[in-house]
Amino acid sequence: MKIDVHLTDKSESYIIKNLYPLYLYDLSGHYDKMPNVHGIYEDSNDFRTLKDQYEVQNIWWEKPGILFPYVISVDGIPAGFILIATPPHCNEGIDYFVNDFFLIQSLRGKGIAERAANIVFDQFKGNWELFTNPLEKNFVGLKFWRKSISNYTNGIYTEKNGETFDGQMTIFRFDNSGKQLISK
Repeated sequence: MKIDVHLTDKSESYIIKNLYPLYLYDLSGHYDKMPNVHGIYEDSNDFRTLKDQYEVQNIWWEKPGILFPYVISVDGIPAGFILIATPPHCNEGIDYFVNDFFLIQSLRGKGIAERAANIVFDQFKGNWELFTNPLEKNFVGLKFWRKSISNYTNGIYTEKNGETFDGQMTIFRFDNSGKQLISK
Protein backbone atom coordinates (compact mmCIF):
# COMPACT_ATOMS: atom_id res chain seq x y z
CA MET A 1 0.00 0.00 0.00
CA LYS A 2 1.25 3.44 -0.91
CA ILE A 3 0.49 5.97 1.83
CA ASP A 4 0.57 9.66 0.93
CA VAL A 5 -0.08 12.55 3.29
CA HIS A 6 -0.16 15.96 1.70
CA LEU A 7 -1.19 19.47 2.62
CA THR A 8 -4.33 20.49 0.76
CA ASP A 9 -5.21 23.85 -0.70
CA LYS A 10 -8.65 25.35 -1.31
CA SER A 11 -9.00 23.46 -4.61
CA GLU A 12 -8.85 20.15 -2.69
CA SER A 13 -10.88 21.26 0.33
CA TYR A 14 -13.90 19.30 -0.91
CA ILE A 15 -12.04 16.02 -0.22
CA ILE A 16 -11.77 16.67 3.52
CA LYS A 17 -15.28 18.15 3.54
CA ASN A 18 -16.59 14.94 1.95
CA LEU A 19 -14.87 12.79 4.60
CA TYR A 20 -15.79 15.01 7.55
CA PRO A 21 -19.37 13.71 8.05
CA LEU A 22 -17.94 10.17 8.29
CA TYR A 23 -15.58 11.40 11.02
CA LEU A 24 -18.43 13.02 12.95
CA TYR A 25 -20.49 9.85 12.60
CA ASP A 26 -17.57 7.84 14.04
CA LEU A 27 -17.34 10.24 16.99
CA SER A 28 -21.06 9.90 17.67
CA GLY A 29 -20.44 6.34 18.82
CA HIS A 30 -17.96 7.53 21.46
CA TYR A 31 -20.33 10.09 22.88
CA ASP A 32 -23.77 8.49 22.34
CA LYS A 33 -24.53 11.53 20.21
CA MET A 34 -27.49 11.85 17.89
CA PRO A 35 -27.64 14.10 14.83
CA ASN A 36 -29.45 17.42 15.07
CA VAL A 37 -33.08 17.78 13.93
CA HIS A 38 -31.88 18.04 10.30
CA GLY A 39 -29.82 14.82 10.37
CA ILE A 40 -26.44 16.57 10.60
CA TYR A 41 -23.90 15.67 13.29
CA GLU A 42 -23.48 19.15 14.78
CA ASP A 43 -24.25 20.63 18.21
CA SER A 44 -26.57 23.24 16.77
CA ASN A 45 -29.78 22.97 14.76
CA ASP A 46 -28.49 25.94 12.73
CA PHE A 47 -26.81 23.42 10.41
CA ARG A 48 -29.52 22.26 8.00
CA THR A 49 -27.38 20.74 5.24
CA LEU A 50 -23.89 19.42 4.68
CA LYS A 51 -23.26 22.60 2.69
CA ASP A 52 -23.87 24.60 5.89
CA GLN A 53 -21.32 22.40 7.64
CA TYR A 54 -18.86 22.85 4.76
CA GLU A 55 -18.93 26.63 5.13
CA VAL A 56 -17.70 26.46 8.74
CA GLN A 57 -14.78 24.27 7.65
CA ASN A 58 -13.49 26.89 5.21
CA ILE A 59 -11.33 28.38 7.97
CA TRP A 60 -8.83 25.55 7.37
CA TRP A 61 -7.98 26.99 3.95
CA GLU A 62 -8.21 30.67 4.93
CA LYS A 63 -5.21 30.66 7.30
CA PRO A 64 -2.21 29.15 5.49
CA GLY A 65 0.85 28.91 7.70
CA ILE A 66 -1.39 28.71 10.80
CA LEU A 67 -3.86 25.92 9.99
CA PHE A 68 -2.69 22.85 8.09
CA PRO A 69 -5.32 20.55 6.51
CA TYR A 70 -3.71 17.28 5.37
CA VAL A 71 -5.42 14.55 3.40
CA ILE A 72 -4.34 10.92 3.81
CA SER A 73 -4.44 8.88 0.59
CA VAL A 74 -3.91 5.16 0.23
CA ASP A 75 -3.04 3.92 -3.25
CA GLY A 76 -4.21 7.26 -4.61
CA ILE A 77 -7.65 7.19 -2.94
CA PRO A 78 -8.56 9.69 -0.18
CA ALA A 79 -8.83 7.72 3.05
CA GLY A 80 -8.67 10.26 5.86
CA PHE A 81 -7.36 13.57 7.09
CA ILE A 82 -5.27 15.26 9.76
CA LEU A 83 -6.03 18.86 10.75
CA ILE A 84 -3.14 20.61 12.52
CA ALA A 85 -3.46 23.98 14.26
CA THR A 86 -0.74 26.35 15.47
CA PRO A 87 -0.93 29.45 17.69
CA PRO A 88 -3.20 31.25 18.31
CA HIS A 89 -5.35 28.11 17.94
CA CYS A 90 -3.41 26.12 20.58
CA ASN A 91 -3.00 26.20 24.32
CA GLU A 92 -0.20 28.33 25.74
CA GLY A 93 3.18 26.66 25.31
CA ILE A 94 1.93 24.41 22.50
CA ASP A 95 3.32 24.79 18.99
CA TYR A 96 1.19 22.18 17.19
CA PHE A 97 -2.24 20.78 18.00
CA VAL A 98 -3.86 17.76 16.34
CA ASN A 99 -7.33 19.20 15.98
CA ASP A 100 -8.90 16.30 14.08
CA PHE A 101 -7.59 12.94 12.88
CA PHE A 102 -9.57 10.44 10.82
CA LEU A 103 -8.97 7.28 8.81
CA ILE A 104 -11.80 5.31 7.20
CA GLN A 105 -12.71 2.16 9.12
CA SER A 106 -11.76 -0.36 6.44
CA LEU A 107 -8.09 0.74 6.65
CA ARG A 108 -7.72 0.81 10.43
CA GLY A 109 -5.41 -1.61 12.21
CA LYS A 110 -2.97 -1.81 9.29
CA GLY A 111 -0.39 0.75 10.47
CA ILE A 112 -1.62 3.40 8.04
CA ALA A 113 -2.86 5.85 10.69
CA GLU A 114 0.36 5.66 12.70
CA ARG A 115 2.46 6.15 9.57
CA ALA A 116 0.33 9.14 8.53
CA ALA A 117 0.64 10.70 12.00
CA ASN A 118 4.42 10.24 11.91
CA ILE A 119 4.65 11.88 8.49
CA VAL A 120 2.84 14.95 9.83
CA PHE A 121 4.76 15.00 13.14
CA ASP A 122 8.01 15.00 11.14
CA GLN A 123 6.86 18.12 9.24
CA PHE A 124 6.98 20.30 12.36
CA LYS A 125 9.34 20.32 15.35
CA GLY A 126 8.14 21.59 18.72
CA ASN A 127 5.64 20.98 21.49
CA TRP A 128 2.66 18.91 20.37
CA GLU A 129 -0.71 18.34 21.99
CA LEU A 130 -3.78 16.29 21.16
CA PHE A 131 -6.95 15.34 23.01
CA THR A 132 -9.04 12.21 22.79
CA ASN A 133 -12.14 10.93 24.51
CA PRO A 134 -11.19 9.19 27.80
CA LEU A 135 -14.33 7.05 27.95
CA GLU A 136 -14.24 3.26 27.66
CA LYS A 137 -16.10 3.51 24.35
CA ASN A 138 -12.93 5.06 22.90
CA PHE A 139 -10.66 2.24 24.06
CA VAL A 140 -9.37 1.69 20.52
CA GLY A 141 -8.56 5.41 20.06
CA LEU A 142 -6.77 5.63 23.41
CA LYS A 143 -4.78 2.49 22.62
CA PHE A 144 -3.87 3.88 19.18
CA TRP A 145 -2.57 7.19 20.52
CA ARG A 146 -0.67 5.59 23.43
CA LYS A 147 1.06 3.16 21.07
CA SER A 148 1.67 5.64 18.24
CA ILE A 149 3.00 8.46 20.40
CA SER A 150 5.10 6.08 22.49
CA ASN A 151 6.63 4.59 19.33
CA TYR A 152 7.25 8.05 17.85
CA THR A 153 8.82 9.52 21.02
CA ASN A 154 10.51 6.38 22.38
CA GLY A 155 8.14 6.60 25.33
CA ILE A 156 8.89 10.22 26.20
CA TYR A 157 5.50 11.92 26.40
CA THR A 158 2.91 12.90 28.96
CA GLU A 159 -0.65 11.70 29.27
CA LYS A 160 -3.23 13.00 31.70
CA ASN A 161 -6.96 13.39 32.01
CA GLY A 162 -8.13 16.95 32.36
CA GLU A 163 -10.55 19.69 31.40
CA THR A 164 -10.14 21.14 27.89
CA PHE A 165 -12.09 23.54 25.70
CA ASP A 166 -13.82 20.37 24.49
CA GLY A 167 -14.70 18.99 27.94
CA GLN A 168 -13.00 16.25 29.95
CA MET A 169 -10.40 14.54 27.75
CA THR A 170 -7.23 12.50 27.78
CA ILE A 171 -4.46 14.95 26.87
CA PHE A 172 -1.24 13.77 25.20
CA ARG A 173 1.80 16.05 24.93
CA PHE A 174 5.26 15.51 23.51
CA ASP A 175 8.18 17.51 22.19
CA ASN A 176 9.90 16.35 19.00
CA SER A 177 12.37 19.25 18.82
CA GLY A 178 14.95 17.61 21.04
CA LYS A 179 14.18 19.98 23.90
CA GLN A 180 12.91 19.01 27.35
CA LEU A 181 9.41 17.51 27.35
CA ILE A 182 6.73 19.95 28.52
CA SER A 183 4.86 18.89 31.63
CA LYS A 184 2.01 21.40 31.93
